[in-house]
Amino acid sequence: MEYKNQNLTKYLDDLSAKLAAPGGGSAAALNAAMGASLISMVVNFTLGKSKYTAFEPELKEILTKSDKLKKDFLGLVDLDVVAYRSKDIRKALDVPLMLARLCCEAAKLCPPLIKKGNTNLISDVAVAAVFLESAFVSACFNVEINLKRLGQEKLTKVINKELDQRNKVIQKIRKNMEVGVGKIIRG
Repeated sequence: MEYKNQNLTKYLDDLSAKLAAPGGGSAAALNAAMGASLISMVVNFTLGKSKYTAFEPELKEILTKSDKLKKDFLGLVDLDVVAYRSKDIRKALDVPLMLARLCCEAAKLCPPLIKKGNTNLISDVAVAAVFLESAFVSACFNVEINLKRLGQEKLTKVINKELDQRNKVIQKIRKNMEVGVGKIIRG
């Protein structure tokens, strides 16, 4: 089943049912898709406003990236289900690893929007960063469990090192978003 072409109620019904999949990995990808969608929404509400004209080239680039990431994340919603059902540990590892990497890339789109995005939607930028960090952490849990099942010590070390570095990046972005957005909201 392709959930990306189903309604949200169908997905949530299946997620809450006694089914092996969709599960946490797929839900994490959906969470990331929502984060990327929020980034796109903020940019769409910013483009065309005279106050932000100087930023339009960069905003258009962010929009192109966030729209692509949204599609990638939606694809991972279904890929995670397929990987889990395949019983192939390597496939089950690759999907959340890809999700974690993409979450980090998507999170990097948030900081410029503090100064260059429509301030009326600044809280949505913060929500996007939180969603992306949450999806990243969730993906890491799925990577870890599949690495354990795979039992390849060298690969585990390499991937854990990469994810530790990405975790520092995404945590810093989310914390900086919290501070930056907080200043704008609270004054």
